Amino acid sequence: MASTQNNSEAELQEGKFLEDVNPKDSSHDVADLEAGPVDQKLESKSDINEVNWESDDDPSNPVNWGTSRKWRNLGVISIMSLTTPLSSTMFAPAIPQVMAHFHSTSTFIETFIVSIFVLGFAFGPLFVAPLSEIYGRRPVYLVSIALFLIFTIACAVSNSLGMLIAFRFLCGCAGSTAMTLGGATIGDSFPKDKRGAAMATWGMGPMLGPVLGPIIGGYLSAAEGWRWVFWLQAIVAGALTILGLIFLKETYPVVILEQRVALLRKETGNQELRSALHDGLSPKQRMSQAIIRPLKMLFLSPIVLLLSLYTTLLFGLTYLFITTFPRVFMLQYGFSTGSTGLSYLGLGAGMVFGMALGGKGSDVLYKKMQARHDGKEEPEYRLPLLVVSAPLVAVSFFWYGWSAQEKTHWIVPILGTVFFGLGMFPGFMSTNMYLVHTYGRYSASAIAASKVLQSIGGAFLPLAGPPLYNRLGLGWGNSVIAFIALAFSPLPWVFFRYGGSLRKMGQVQF
Repeated sequence: MASTQNNSEAELQEGKFLEDVNPKDSSHDVADLEAGPVDQKLESKSDINEVNWESDDDPSNPVNWGTSRKWRNLGVISIMSLTTPLSSTMFAPAIPQVMAHFHSTSTFIETFIVSIFVLGFAFGPLFVAPLSEIYGRRPVYLVSIALFLIFTIACAVSNSLGMLIAFRFLCGCAGSTAMTLGGATIGDSFPKDKRGAAMATWGMGPMLGPVLGPIIGGYLSAAEGWRWVFWLQAIVAGALTILGLIFLKETYPVVILEQRVALLRKETGNQELRSALHDGLSPKQRMSQAIIRPLKMLFLSPIVLLLSLYTTLLFGLTYLFITTFPRVFMLQYGFSTGSTGLSYLGLGAGMVFGMALGGKGSDVLYKKMQARHDGKEEPEYRLPLLVVSAPLVAVSFFWYGWSAQEKTHWIVPILGTVFFGLGMFPGFMSTNMYLVHTYGRYSASAIAASKVLQSIGGAFLPLAGPPLYNRLGLGWGNSVIAFIALAFSPLPWVFFRYGGSLRKMGQVQF
């Protein structure tokens, strides 16, 4: 643990930022909102009927799994979290074909067919997070990917725009699971000081997927038609369903101990046995509380609400880029349907750089700040990287907008989008780790609450792009967006400095 690090590491050169800044009000007198078993140690049993881990090193506890088992489990989840966001935008370059096929000229429908998938991301978490906290992570992952497969096939055979839009929405609902539960699964199985690389690996899917989607979809739809975009997604979803059945393991400690209790009751006949992590609620009470928990967190916890607003902006701007790139690069630079996919490479490169920086840098900074503050484990120690990267989002929109407006070489606006990827990826990764660290047992609900708001932003903010560009042009239109991003950029610093106070305000019984 970080608290046992040697003194030499604590004395490493950390730079003025880490030397001078200490999160205020982040001391241990703040009530622990983690309320759960992520890092729970074995306590002495005062009740002979209480079933707990056999020891602190119990191999049944996911935190104690071997490295290969943890990463194999996370690998399947990471592929799932890449596949569904990729599917959300793979369809974008094929929109002109669809509009022509169904004889529609509505620019609203043109954008909404892409956005409706993301709106499904807002509704799905409200169900998958509570269900995972009752029945476990594994069954929810498996049922969701199977439903995603069925709904994707329905999209492929759609015979009307209405049918296509409806099943795109259902695809989004089913496809939200890996993005909602992935962070919680990492919290189940990785210690706090080793979550950075795991969170970066999982987080790359939701960020990079929407960027890779149009590249693949552009060439596939040009060669085989728009329906084959969905058939390819269905093939991948089918393969993932099989992989999940074989390799996915349960990680939620509450459910694992409940399964152990059920087995012991059967073996011993003692019906008085109960899990040390049992909350004392009946199944009906547990369900009623779990269903409302994400919305309760969203509206009653300042932490969840403010971080959700910030990630909502980032997510919405990501999809604004994604939905407007084809039109911008076709009109400004004469790109074909297939080559418009290449316009997303800047975003992708920025996200890869952001993943490399965040995956390694987050854990390093966390351990250094722990060492500097006497081994304390505060969620604010995950935010320094975000404080530095947040302004890059505004830089990106200024660069991209004015270079595209002036029709400079096409590589120039694409290079501008690299900065968006660099600024956006640490934003999502840091906020997810902050929520997992803070809410532990109920981290799936906390992330679900955040996903609800950000997915609504991802669905509707892109609708403002075309009219904004039509009225103000690419230069000033993107400048307006950049000024909004600048207004939000101090928020990570506020959380870093005053997160402890906000966590005190957020002490609500969930």
